[in-house]
Amino acid sequence: MITSIIHPLGSLPLGAAGTDFGWLTELFVSQTVTQSIIVVCAVAAIGLALGSVKIRGVGMGIAGVLFIGLAFGHFGVVINPEVAHFVREFGLILFVYTIGMQVGPGFFSSLKKQGLSLNILAAGIVFGGALLAFLIVHFFGVHPAAGVGLLTGATTNTPSLGAAQETLARLQGGSAAEAVRLSGLSYAVAYPFGIIGIILAMQLFRRLFRIDLTLEERSWTQAHESNLPPLIRLNLTVKNPNLEGRSIGQIPGLASSGVVISRQLQDGKLFVATTDRIMKVGDTLLAVGLPEKVEEVRLAVGEESPLDLSNMPGDVSTRRIVVTRKGAVGKTPLELGLEQIHGVCVTRLSRAEVELPHPAAIRLHIGDTLTVVGAAAALDAVAGKLGNSMKDLNHPEIIPMFVGIGLGVILGSIPVHFPMLPSPVKLGLAGGPLIAAILLSRIGRAGPLMWYLPTNANFLLREFGIVLFLAVVGLKSGGSFVVTLTEGDGLWWIIMAAAITFLPLLAAGLIGLLALRINYLALCGVLAGSMTDPPALAFANSLSSSEAAAVSYATVYPLTMLLRVLIAQIFVILLAG
Repeated sequence: MITSIIHPLGSLPLGAAGTDFGWLTELFVSQTVTQSIIVVCAVAAIGLALGSVKIRGVGMGIAGVLFIGLAFGHFGVVINPEVAHFVREFGLILFVYTIGMQVGPGFFSSLKKQGLSLNILAAGIVFGGALLAFLIVHFFGVHPAAGVGLLTGATTNTPSLGAAQETLARLQGGSAAEAVRLSGLSYAVAYPFGIIGIILAMQLFRRLFRIDLTLEERSWTQAHESNLPPLIRLNLTVKNPNLEGRSIGQIPGLASSGVVISRQLQDGKLFVATTDRIMKVGDTLLAVGLPEKVEEVRLAVGEESPLDLSNMPGDVSTRRIVVTRKGAVGKTPLELGLEQIHGVCVTRLSRAEVELPHPAAIRLHIGDTLTVVGAAAALDAVAGKLGNSMKDLNHPEIIPMFVGIGLGVILGSIPVHFPMLPSPVKLGLAGGPLIAAILLSRIGRAGPLMWYLPTNANFLLREFGIVLFLAVVGLKSGGSFVVTLTEGDGLWWIIMAAAITFLPLLAAGLIGLLALRINYLALCGVLAGSMTDPPALAFANSLSSSEAAAVSYATVYPLTMLLRVLIAQIFVILLAG
């Protein structure tokens, strides 16, 4: 009956092509490319479903793919080794490259000002965990491959595991398969407490220091607003007789203040306030800028006016225009001639929802939003010059992505010799694309190539890449996972991984709260960012409606990710080389 359903003619004997279940057995059992793809897809789908299940707001997230891969591997599911190697490495490349594209524009600025202390604290956590892992291998006889797996798993950093495994394969050649498997196995054992340990550390500090979340949220908001004051508008009446007959651009201190004069009311008529407009005593000007700078301009001009030019009817209007055209990238509004050619005034420039001072002198990136004041026809012309097309903004540039990945792979293959190390260090397939993406996204454009990925495209590629990597890691390590936990060194590994996770966090938290006086919510973001752990960040965000945790997480994330990728390789070279 079944045979006749599979082959309706029923004329071929059982076992002939198309009449039995041999094709089905081959599809799921034999290690073909087709079978490998099906298995990886199954692990990914089931793992993501498992990771979406949350208990008290916390779930495994992407780590669910790893544990489903372990389960498949435990029950004997094996895929083609060559396919597995390619899928794992390519998934890792996609993941780290998209991370670099995301954090690159803000990477160098995160190392300045208030971000410096947070990055130093996060770097201390990274080095503290690496030191503990080194001591564990040296004094407790743990295999170096297992040690690097414990380090990367306890710190929940998958790219560093990929970098370590690649270094193991390069150093040990044909004998590296067992070391790579061992590192993946210890990573899987250490990973769960890596997530739980960060959350426990946050809760411990909250109880130990009797943190009032409401007070912490209020204090962070006040401090943040004082550090990053918003731009304001102020209407000014020209009272200074020395400004009679002078141009707006000649107002003392205006050019260096970053304040923009956007509108001018003269003799009852409203004009766009270009820098060459002549002033009269009694004119009303609309100034936009940082509060203290606007106040300096007010002292030079006259006094605050009761009129509000922003709501006054006339031929002058305001429009928000998004930069989407390649030709505008890398140029300033001044170089584009927006004022000189089109007679408009750029009053604000917003990048990643942050308003930046001195808008006329800032080099534009794709996605920047400009607030422009001018006549309707002029605003239309400026919109055409800048692009202002959301359709273009959401369309990813594919060629630069492949060029960037290729350059990253080449960069990662360059050996760098250090005097204290027996073997050269390579950024590898994890570090090379990461560094390339950071640099290229910072540059933004080179000729016709523009390195920009829309947020939705970046997120899709990043999640796709890490899912592929974790699925293969789980499948390759699953065969001995349960045995290691129940009969092998699994219990000791868990204890050691807990120390690697918790002790550096404990030390950093005490230093941050007692010595540096860091806001508790911001500290939670640093702890999560130092481990590059999104589930921990989700928990920190759930403590408050404030953005404190997310801001500090983003501040330390780029440097932390880079350090973890490099340190994992140095760890392998020192102990397993």
